[in-house]
Amino acid sequence: MLITNLLGAIGLGASSGLNAWIPLLGLGLAQRFGVVELSSRYDQLGSTWALAILGVLFVIDLIGDKIVVIDHVLHAVGLVIAPVSGAIVFSAQAELLSGSHPVLAALAGILLGGTMHAGRSALRPVVSAGTGGLGNPVVSLIEDVMAAVMVFLAILVPVISFIVLLALVFFSVRWIRKRRQRKALRSQAVSEVPNQVPSQLPPQLPSQLPSQLPHQLPHQLPSQLPAAGPSTAQPIQNPPQTSGPSDAITWE
Repeated sequence: MLITNLLGAIGLGASSGLNAWIPLLGLGLAQRFGVVELSSRYDQLGSTWALAILGVLFVIDLIGDKIVVIDHVLHAVGLVIAPVSGAIVFSAQAELLSGSHPVLAALAGILLGGTMHAGRSALRPVVSAGTGGLGNPVVSLIEDVMAAVMVFLAILVPVISFIVLLALVFFSVRWIRKRRQRKALRSQAVSEVPNQVPSQLPPQLPSQLPSQLPHQLPHQLPSQLPAAGPSTAQPIQNPPQTSGPSDAITWE
């Protein structure tokens, strides 16, 4: 029973890094309907006023995280909220708290929530830069759905919740590695282009071009023209004069 509760607490703590309010709201509803038993320190999560406040905060985060500028502000606030939420949901179950030290349980929740939120915050700027901000609502919706699924499984089927968490971590690390490899290959290709282009040109091209022209071209051109001077100039002949009146033809 302790192992099952531990796996469920791990799922709840990790889901708080994706959305800090869904695990608190889900655990409060589960306690309200008698699905789980919380310790006396956290049994107020199922009260009406606590559920109302958590519901309002959840709606604000749900809408604000879909807007490009506001989501960065919420992520900055989440650097504090997510670890606190992870600590609460990890150490709220009475069965788990009775078999472990409260401080250790809180530290484990802080580590899970903070780590997941740090990975989420690092991924969002990459999505914003790659899609011009259009992919942020889609990624945010996926994060909310994953958090809700993990909370549901952590409460009802903790083992499956833990398996889903492992799969999520595995594929996230794999995607990050592939992206870094593609980025390194692109950087290497760009750095090699300036070094390859000059090597395709003849090394002595500027020095070879003048050698392909006749060396005596400027001296040969005048020799091909006839020499002009005073002795070769011919006088211009006057045009023939027309006959006068005495040469006119008379008719009888």
